[in-house]
Amino acid sequence: MRIFDPHVHMTSRTTDDYEAMHAAGVRALVEPAFWLGQPRTNVGSFTDYFDALIGWERFRAAQFGIRHHCAIALNPKEANDPRCAGVLDVLPRYLAKDGVVAVGEVGYDSMTPEEDEVFARQLELAVRHGLPALVHTPHRDKAAGTARTLDLVRESGLPPERVVVDHLNEMTVRAVADSGCWMGFSIYPDTKMDEARMVALLVEYGTDRVLVNSAADWGRSDPLKTHKTGLAMLAAGFDESDVDKVLWRNPVEFYGQSGRLALDEPDASPTFEGNSILRGGS
Repeated sequence: MRIFDPHVHMTSRTTDDYEAMHAAGVRALVEPAFWLGQPRTNVGSFTDYFDALIGWERFRAAQFGIRHHCAIALNPKEANDPRCAGVLDVLPRYLAKDGVVAVGEVGYDSMTPEEDEVFARQLELAVRHGLPALVHTPHRDKAAGTARTLDLVRESGLPPERVVVDHLNEMTVRAVADSGCWMGFSIYPDTKMDEARMVALLVEYGTDRVLVNSAADWGRSDPLKTHKTGLAMLAAGFDESDVDKVLWRNPVEFYGQSGRLALDEPDASPTFEGNSILRGGS
């Protein structure tokens, strides 16, 4: 089973996770920029984080035979903090970098006017840079948030096939399926979606335009949920080609629209700049 996890926050995970993921078949992933659990108070905090995503984390994954890509954005939760507004001005610099395959996570948290503006501006950046967009749907009032998301995507001019609307469930999947956008599902303990429900949705909606991710982060989560979903698919009667489509070919097709995917064996040599540890620091 080969796996491309299209949404996982490896900055929050350990090297043991990388080792276990490789053993389970994970060979590539996308790490979207997200909220770290504590508010960031200035633009420099974001640029340090973005630098780590395109440098250090890419190197760390390569040591375990995994290709690391990322998505860059000002996340919805921090879109309401005026101290973070300047992040939008530095995004173009990062969206031009190798390994950046999407704008994300963008979308809604509390559906405020500030989130409307930041979401719209970042969809414009996706259009301008020729990148797909990874959209986060809110944890609260998810149905209304998904409908509002689809309205804004339509207004943006970004083609729906270049948008994945993530964290879907049984209440929201139909609207996204009908919109032409990709459907993203986070298999996550206690919340969002589990393996059995995911398999039921695959039976109902098929395997086209579906991305299954672990969304593993600093909370109670499991970076092997993609592998476990593949096993559940096989147990339910899906064949190996179906599993390969959902867990590998679909994310390759979606993020391949960036023109920046690298899926060969990664080079684990410390060649990138800017990390004091690799220059001999401690």
